[in-house]
Amino acid sequence: MTAPDAVSATPTPPAPPVDAAGRDGFWKAWLVYLQPRVLVVMFLGFSSGLPLALSGSTLLVWVSESGVSLGTIGLFTLVGTPYTLKFLWAPLVDGLRIPLLSRWLGRRRGWLVFTQLLLMAAILALALTDPARSPFFVALGALLVATASATQDIVVDAFRVESLDESEQAAGMASYVAAYRIGMVASTAGALFLVTGFEYLGLVRLHAWMASLAVMAALVSIGIVTVLLSREPDQSGQAEAATGNKQSVRRVAEAAIGAFSEFLNRRDAIVVLIFVMLFKFTDAFAGAMTVPFIIDVGFTRNDYAIIVKGVGLAATLIGGFAGGYLARAWPLLACLWIGGLLQAISNLTFTWLALIGPQQWALTVAVSVEQFTGAIGTVIFVAYLSALCNNPLHTATQYALLTALASVGRIYLSAGAGYVAQATGWPLFFVVSVLVAIPSLLLLIWLQQRGHFKTLGAMKN
Repeated sequence: MTAPDAVSATPTPPAPPVDAAGRDGFWKAWLVYLQPRVLVVMFLGFSSGLPLALSGSTLLVWVSESGVSLGTIGLFTLVGTPYTLKFLWAPLVDGLRIPLLSRWLGRRRGWLVFTQLLLMAAILALALTDPARSPFFVALGALLVATASATQDIVVDAFRVESLDESEQAAGMASYVAAYRIGMVASTAGALFLVTGFEYLGLVRLHAWMASLAVMAALVSIGIVTVLLSREPDQSGQAEAATGNKQSVRRVAEAAIGAFSEFLNRRDAIVVLIFVMLFKFTDAFAGAMTVPFIIDVGFTRNDYAIIVKGVGLAATLIGGFAGGYLARAWPLLACLWIGGLLQAISNLTFTWLALIGPQQWALTVAVSVEQFTGAIGTVIFVAYLSALCNNPLHTATQYALLTALASVGRIYLSAGAGYVAQATGWPLFFVVSVLVAIPSLLLLIWLQQRGHFKTLGAMKN
């Protein structure tokens, strides 16, 4: 009997039914969210989201209740500057080692625990201030919180990119985004409910705010425990072995120079950077005027709190996991097209809402669609940024640079949205918010034709 005959004579097990195979694939796609590394990234997402809102919207509520002037309150928005400039000190994260902590925990985990301890101390320092008597010290405390938070984000992003396998990247990004949003809710609605609760127990308002902030500081320990239970990424260990015998100054310099030069030497680097800046612009442009639009149309603050923050959060979480599923099942290029088109076209739901008037069910539909598609776009965008950072020697620096560029579109390019809305009216404004997505889609076509996505190895292309 020849070899082919032998093979042909071997009984072949029947193939599973198509529906069973589909079910297996479905469950495998969701079981990845229970992988230890994915769970670690999820809890770190909560740790990253917690201080962002604490030094933003929650802080503004506190100073507003304390009788601080509107002019001074406006200046508090500058507290978020560290999130935009974090790429400036990201090379320190790549190049410096924290005494004792780095030796004990490793390069990334040492920095994580260090920044989380700083964050906890900064929140406690903020809790000891009084906006009515010393708004300057409140601003200083909030700036310390934002700086520690931005530094933590640098390390978390590097840890996430380096620790997850290719098969876990999409799930990790979805879990991270979802937990990030939950952390923001905890430090906004959660913190405000705690203030109300402490006042009910008899504390004066200032002490109620102090106690609430102390609880927020305690929640940072979730991130510390997560880090202690995690493992140092293999890529980080390899980078440490390659640079461990170099002086700190040289490592920092090489991280800074290497990160920028390596990226700029890539093909079509400038176009890539512009694309990163513009991809979420359509979402940010419409989002900048969503709250004024909702109030101006005739909805109440309760409508905003319940529908936008409640229903919107649920839609965001579902959209985040849907984006993770897409990123696992489809090529990155196809996902960028899906995310880019969905987040742009969804803005038209607010045009529809402006035309039919203040109907709560319509607001629920519009917010659900916008938050769902926006979350899909965010997860896919994070997948793209992660794919661009593939060198463990300066992952933190490159990712911080890319997210800083993305914030340019979100913060600065969207600053004129109010003037556009004033000139066009609400229905036409949201049509314009769709049209501003065209430049990013044209750049996507350009990068596709140039073969850009074939060079990215972190995701399936």
